[in-house]
Amino acid sequence: MQKKSLILAVVAMFGLAGCLEGDVERGVAGAGAGFVASEVLGTDRTGSILAGAAAGVLCDDAGINGCR
Repeated sequence: MQKKSLILAVVAMFGLAGCLEGDVERGVAGAGAGFVASEVLGTDRTGSILAGAAAGVLCDDAGINGCR
């Protein structure tokens, strides 16, 4: 049950990421999502946080419509 709640929180965070205006805000949200994902999946925290932050910062550069 707890994993289901965490997964829903991650989905909500990515849904709100489009409302964030700057790269820094999206990077922080991505890092938070990476941390939650590392806890749910049991992966390396540092790598997941860095990957999430990078995805948040670069999502608008990749042309993803929700990140503009």
